[in-house]
Order: sequence, then C-alpha cells, then structure tokens
Amino acid sequence: MSSSIIPRVSYRDLALRSLDQLPPFSPVVNSLMASLANEDVSFAHLATVIERDTVLTGNVLRLVNSALYGRRGTISSVRAAVSILGLVKLRNYVLGLSVSRIWAKAVTPPSWRMEQFNDHATAVAVLSDLIVQKARFDYPEGAFAGGLLHDIGRLLIAIALPEEYERIQRAFESSLEPIEVHEMAVIETSHAALSAAALQRWSLPQPIQRAVLYHPQGEPDPGVSASGLLPLSAALHAADRIANHLEICVHQADARLGMPPVQALSTIGLEEHADPLMEEFETEYAALREQI
Repeated sequence: MSSSIIPRVSYRDLALRSLDQLPPFSPVVNSLMASLANEDVSFAHLATVIERDTVLTGNVLRLVNSALYGRRGTISSVRAAVSILGLVKLRNYVLGLSVSRIWAKAVTPPSWRMEQFNDHATAVAVLSDLIVQKARFDYPEGAFAGGLLHDIGRLLIAIALPEEYERIQRAFESSLEPIEVHEMAVIETSHAALSAAALQRWSLPQPIQRAVLYHPQGEPDPGVSASGLLPLSAALHAADRIANHLEICVHQADARLGMPPVQALSTIGLEEHADPLMEEFETEYAALREQI
C-alpha cells in the first residue's frame, strides 16, 4: 500500500501567498509601475487615468495647492497639476497615496499598527528620493518606490503568519540583534527577501528588487559594485536608519536601530548634506502625510 507524501509549504511561500489577499492594483498604480519599468507613459495618459479616481484626483489637487508649492492661484485640473509636479514627482506621490490605501484593507494581528507602517514607508521613500539627488546612485528613479516598499515583507509576515510575527517581535524586543536574525530563526527567511520577492511578482525593475533585498545592513549590491555608482541599497539603508532615529518606525523597538542624519549619511559620504536634506524632508513628508 503506497502513501502519498504531502510536500511541506514553506513559510516563504505562505507569506507570498498573502499578496493575493491584498486588493489588486488600480489602473493608476499599474500605469505608475509601468513607468518604473521604463515603459513610455505620457503626462496626458497619467492625467486621464488619475481623473478616473475621484479620491486620488482630490488628493493630487490638494497636494499641488498646498504650501509646499506656494501657488498664488488655485490649480483645479489634474493636467495642470501634472505639468507643475512633473512625471517623477507625480509618480512618487500617487504611488504613496495609492499603495497606502491598498495596505489599509489588510487583516493584521492586534499588535500591528498600520498607521505607523504607512508613516515609516512614506518617510523612507521621501528620504531615499532626497538622498539620491545628492550623489551619483545606481537607478535613482527607483528610490521612492524602493523606500515605499522596502518593508512590505514585514506586512506579509503579519498577514500570513500572525503567530510567527508575534514570536519574532517578542524576540526582537528582548535582544540587541537585528530583526532579520529572529526572522531567520522563526520562519527561515527575512522580510527583505520577502519584499524583494513581492516586487518581482509585481514586475518592478530588478535594480529596485536588489536594493530592497540588500537594504537592511546597507550591504552593497554586487551588481553595482563595479559601476562606480553608489548602490541604491545604501540610500534605502541610510533613509531607514534616519526614519527610525526620528521614531517614525514600524515598531517602537526599531527606534534603537536608528542613526542621526549626519551619522547615517556619513556611511555614504554625504554627511555635509544632512541639514538641508532634513529641511527638505520635513516639508515634503508633512505635505504627503497630510494626503495619506
């Protein structure tokens, strides 16, 4: 008598399956994802897509009319807003607004704080985008998206593996080791690896996938080391550390892994930019957070 052996489903597979529990991307996000993959997306096309989403249209118009842009007259059309913001800035803001709305519908454990997760993702996205403007980085156009999505793996663990998530958090809180150590011990993978796998599923460009994969310890991306450019992973790492220092954290215990801006930026030779960069951050983060 033969017996069939049921293959064990890995924690990694279970976590990635939870992507299917998130609402599908809207046409707006799909268009923006396409633009990250270097497909030709015009101002007119993006404006048309955004105008189909009433809530998103309102957010974009509030943003362009906010103090951040200091307009004298009121901007009342998405097409005018697109011309003021530019494609890159528009893409960044709409990604932030749209993705946060998707995450808000996820079912998570009681200890998970979605608002904190959104705030941290937004802060790291804004900081990463500002950092890559200060030096020559590999794939700088992916900085905002990479920062926004760098911790999506933590959300997937919380959704798919709530008991394991709580075990990881308890172990992390009671030790001085990085959270990745406890993730590997409990589920045999890390949130960075899960984040990179999710970005692969969403067909984001490989440079963003690699930057997210290597961001936790600021490890250099081996695909960039010979290029003479700073790796995008280093920008994400510095941004993550600064956000945690500011106590804009996914979990309060993350704050102890933070670094003051000067120290975080010194790891990539940009410490002289710390003060002006943080002034820009405070303005842009406040403006975007108001919309989210």
